[in-house]
Amino acid sequence: MAETRGAIARLVDYFADLPGIGRKSAERLAYHVLRMPNQEAVAFAEAIRAVKEKLHPCKTCFNLAEAEECEICLDRRRDRSILCVVEQVRDLLALEQAGTYRGLYHVLQGRLAPLEGIGPEKLTILQLVDRVKQGEIREVIMGTTPNVEGDATALEISNRLAGLPVTITRLARGLTVGASLEQANREMLADAFAGRQKI
Repeated sequence: MAETRGAIARLVDYFADLPGIGRKSAERLAYHVLRMPNQEAVAFAEAIRAVKEKLHPCKTCFNLAEAEECEICLDRRRDRSILCVVEQVRDLLALEQAGTYRGLYHVLQGRLAPLEGIGPEKLTILQLVDRVKQGEIREVIMGTTPNVEGDATALEISNRLAGLPVTITRLARGLTVGASLEQANREMLADAFAGRQKI
């Protein structure tokens, strides 16, 4: 019995470590898993294992991918002349769920945060510049979070792209200062793309 309680306690601890999950919610989730049929619980565990073992950054845009490139980069129907720069994969997912953007992406894997030791070298800014230098991209849309760090990141990128034949724009109205893309609804994101402004 002690082993069973130990296993449940560990599962509760893992769920409680997830962002946005409190202790009570973690307990509910753990007991839900306990009540799952064995086959369903094993499939759930397998899905977690597969995410950890099979997913890696896309070699082109740094989105999550199972192959060398992600599905978005491989989709020839996307507008390859427009590139939206986002901080994290979850920002990309929010934009995809809105369904209003049909260009390509570049995931920075963070944003500049000097106090936390995150400088340009820890982001994928150099890879972004290399992509733009290839000449196919005509517009780069800054989709960084509208706060001090996000603005500093966008400015750093703009400076590095200066002199290249590309228009640099920024997502505009619809996004309040400090709001993250993943928290914006479909209409806000559509407005942000439609009203993007030249930097």
